[in-house]
Amino acid sequence: MPVKRLVRLRAVLAVAVALCLSGCGSAGDALPVQTVETPAPTATPEPTPEPTPMVETVRFSATGDNLIHEGLYNQARRRAGDGGYDFTYAYENMRDFYAGYDVNWLNQETLVNDAFEPSGYPMFSTPGDITNALYDIGFRVFSLSNNHSYDKGAQGIASSMEHWAAMPEDVVTAGFYDLDSYDNLSYHTVNGITIGYLSYTEYTNGLPTPSGSEYGVVYLDQTDIISQQIATMRPNCDVLVVSCHWGVEGSHTVTDAQREKAQWLADQGADLIIGTHPHVTQTAEWLTAQDGRKAFVAYSLGNFISAQAQADNMIGVILSIEFEKTTMPDGSVEVLLKDPLLYPTVTQYESGYADIRVYLLRDYTDELGAAHGNFTLSRQYICEVLEQSVDAQFLVME
Repeated sequence: MPVKRLVRLRAVLAVAVALCLSGCGSAGDALPVQTVETPAPTATPEPTPEPTPMVETVRFSATGDNLIHEGLYNQARRRAGDGGYDFTYAYENMRDFYAGYDVNWLNQETLVNDAFEPSGYPMFSTPGDITNALYDIGFRVFSLSNNHSYDKGAQGIASSMEHWAAMPEDVVTAGFYDLDSYDNLSYHTVNGITIGYLSYTEYTNGLPTPSGSEYGVVYLDQTDIISQQIATMRPNCDVLVVSCHWGVEGSHTVTDAQREKAQWLADQGADLIIGTHPHVTQTAEWLTAQDGRKAFVAYSLGNFISAQAQADNMIGVILSIEFEKTTMPDGSVEVLLKDPLLYPTVTQYESGYADIRVYLLRDYTDELGAAHGNFTLSRQYICEVLEQSVDAQFLVME
């Protein structure tokens, strides 16, 4: 190669090296990498959740005749020891059971007040202290319409209503109505479910509505008043409970009149019909109302507690049922009655009607039955009475 050409080539290479060194940094530095801006991914919006129904429930219990004989209030007076009456002992065994319910309903068979001296059969009046024990174990709803509602005349009604009005605000009663308007109607709302209460009786032992009384009972044959009360209440409540003091005392057989009245009440708008008065158990069943609703009737819950003298008077049942209210996203509402069950109870007392108290059948033993005051009350006998008088699908024997 000619020398001049070689010199020119070396000069060109030298310039190229110099340019590289000046533009690319010092020897050993990495070559710069071009950065390309990548747009952030667009967040996918969360899907709008589908509206879901809102479901609300109430666990409801109904208990039969709280029949306060002389032996019951006398033992309560002895236990108090201070001139008052302590009825706690009679009901204490039931405390845990009632704690499992949102609402506990009771048929209060006797007038409760302190205006009259206590009295038993046949014209009852019960010391006001009894409601301390009843409230304490969980009762909040009391049915007051029965064949003993007029036992103490106009003053008995007034003093009893005064006593109940002084109870805590969460207590609800039904059964004495304004005789001019019949519009003093009873409701309460629990867990978002509004329950209405009505209470009627078949008769009042031949006693007429007391003269001068502003309040009184509604008889089951006063269908014009009953239908109007139901029509007034039905739009204002989710569940309508109607109690009926009816049937034949001492009979486990449901009469045709009971069945016809129960169906009529369901057709009018009643959801739950609770039967009391016979002092023994009778069966229960589902009814289909004219509008297609399912209603439930328990024809007689029997006695809760008493000092009666017949063996089957010692046996009662507690109705357990669930009210379920479903509110759909469009605002429509469906209310169902679910899972009706009957839990048997037994009244125990020893010789001379001593220590009267009530047990669940599941807690009752043959040893207790052997010590019963007037007869041996075996579990076998109790089960036979229940199985012969109540539909087995509803009975919870243990």
